[in-house]
Amino acid sequence: MLLSKTFDIVMAVFDVGSHVVTQAASSISGSTSLDVQATLTTMFNNQIDTMGIGELIGLGMETMVISLCMKIMSVLITVILYGRMIEIYLYVSVAPIPAATVTNREWGTIGTNYLKGLVALAFQGFFIMVCVAIYAVLVASVAVAGNLHSALWSVAAYTVILCFSLFKTGSLSKSIFNAH
Repeated sequence: MLLSKTFDIVMAVFDVGSHVVTQAASSISGSTSLDVQATLTTMFNNQIDTMGIGELIGLGMETMVISLCMKIMSVLITVILYGRMIEIYLYVSVAPIPAATVTNREWGTIGTNYLKGLVALAFQGFFIMVCVAIYAVLVASVAVAGNLHSALWSVAAYTVILCFSLFKTGSLSKSIFNAH
């Protein structure tokens, strides 16, 4: 009976996770939309007249380096998110095997650990949502920075922090739900 309902159980866990992510997204107050280009363009236009040629060349070099770093971080973030989707597909595809062990006295921990991992994977989306919301708040605060150089490096640093925090969402979720 359990094996015939395995897919329903797995989908129910992901429905609960989806509901939590949706509720978290709706409870995030404020705007999470980012218009970094407009902010930096405004700052650039306001500060360009006061810069000398050496500082402008330095700014151009900084911008190229940061642009390259941001593209690399963007690729890493995309890989993390696609990797999570692949992990979900793999978890769902093998669900009948660990589900078959749940009722067995000797092998039951396999199924129990699978279910804990499944719940952790479903709730990883919540932690990803929290990381992105924090990132949006941090980048929005860059708009009040008066120095164009520090604004560029701040956005790059926050993006690096986002990337590393997204890497940690899986292990955080597993540790909270005690999934091995």
